[in-house]
Amino acid sequence: MRNFQALKSVAFGILRRVVVAISIVVLSWVWSPEALALVPVGLSDLSYRDCPPELSEGAVLSGSIQSANCFIVSGKATNKSGKPVVNADIFGRIYDANHNNVLPNRNRLGSIEEVPPGVSDFEFTIMVPVTQPLPLQLEQFKASGFKGRVRRS
Repeated sequence: MRNFQALKSVAFGILRRVVVAISIVVLSWVWSPEALALVPVGLSDLSYRDCPPELSEGAVLSGSIQSANCFIVSGKATNKSGKPVVNADIFGRIYDANHNNVLPNRNRLGSIEEVPPGVSDFEFTIMVPVTQPLPLQLEQFKASGFKGRVRRS
């Protein structure tokens, strides 16, 4: 009887370890750390142009009645990860001709829904107060996103 109790205890210990190991494998598949890690995306060849009239007509700044100029910022995004990067946030600084920050309360300027491996084009829209003298200066641009769809429960 003693041997049976010892054997039973050892069996339950092994079973418990197997269940823990399987749980870890399943959780790592469902909640992939790879998807949670930010992947840098290089940004280059930055430029801007006026928005088409249908986008910029009646443009005002959020929360004010101040008129605004509409611009489309564009460039090249370089993804060296080998996998598509999704939900990439774009950060940077935009200055006017006098080197005044035109969007002082915003570090995140836009986003790129998906960046395939390699080099691809991107663009996003910004609104700049009409009082800011041109040309604009685009500086310190960078982006980062995720290697996979971020699963939400």
